[in-house]
Amino acid sequence: MLRDKVVIITGASSGIGMASAYEFAAQGAKIVLAARNLDKLIAIENDMKSKGIDVLSVKTDVSIEQDCESMINSTIERFGRIDVLVNNAGISMRAMFKDLDLSVMKNLMDVNFWGTVYCTKYALPYLTSTKGSVVGVISVAGFLGLPARTGYSASKYAVRGFLDTLRVETLKEGLNVLVVAPGFTASNIRKTALIADGSQQGETPRNESGMMSAEDCAKHIVKAVKKRKSELVLTFIEGKLSVFLKKWCPRLLDKLTYNHMAKEPNSPLK
Repeated sequence: MLRDKVVIITGASSGIGMASAYEFAAQGAKIVLAARNLDKLIAIENDMKSKGIDVLSVKTDVSIEQDCESMINSTIERFGRIDVLVNNAGISMRAMFKDLDLSVMKNLMDVNFWGTVYCTKYALPYLTSTKGSVVGVISVAGFLGLPARTGYSASKYAVRGFLDTLRVETLKEGLNVLVVAPGFTASNIRKTALIADGSQQGETPRNESGMMSAEDCAKHIVKAVKKRKSELVLTFIEGKLSVFLKKWCPRLLDKLTYNHMAKEPNSPLK
C-alpha cells in the first residue's frame, strides 16, 4: 500500500520520527525528513540513500510558518505529491505552573500545536487530492492532565481537538486523520524537556529501559496508517488503561497520576 507513496515526517532527526522514517521506507515509501538539525538529517539521508531509499531532507523549524510552507513546497518540487504527513515534531517540559515562565508554555504551543497546524494547512490540498493521511503524534498527555506538564498536556489536547475536527470537516473528501497517543516511549524528548526558566532538563528523570522503543512505536504507527485508523492509543497501563479511567473514574485517575508522577527523581510534586 505504501510503495512509492510520499511520506513527510517532522521531528525526523531522532526518536519516534527517525524510527518512523525507516519503517515507512521499509514499506517502499519515499521519505521527506524534516527537523531543525540539518546535520542529523543529512546523516540519516546518507544512510537511507545507501539502502536505495528515495529521500529528501529539509531543515524545518515547525514553529515558523514560512519554514513549514517551504518544506511542503520542496516536497512537491521533488516528488509532485504528498500521501502521508506525520506531525511528530514536539518538545516537552517539567515544572509546576506556579513556577513557570510563560514563555515556556508559548514555546510548547508554537512547536507542538502550531507546528501541526502549519504543516497540515500547507499539505492539505495535496493530501486531499491523493486521499492520503494526516497523522498527529500526541501522547497520553493529550487525554489526561499530567502534573508539572501543563504546557505539554495543553498543546497535546489542542492537537487532538484540531485533528478530530479536521477529520469531520474532510469526511467527504477521503482524507484519513489519525491521532496517535503513545504511552511513555524511550526517546530523547525528556532530555530536551524545558524546565521552569526555559532551559533544557538535560537528563531524563525516568528509567527508560522498560519503555516501548521508538522502533516498536513506529511499527504501530505505520500499521495504523495502512489500516486508515482514526485513533491509536499505545501501551496498556499508561495508555489504554489511563484513557479508560479518564472516562469512567476521573477522580481516581487524578490521584493515581499524581502519585505516579511524584515518584520521579527530583519531582517538583510534593
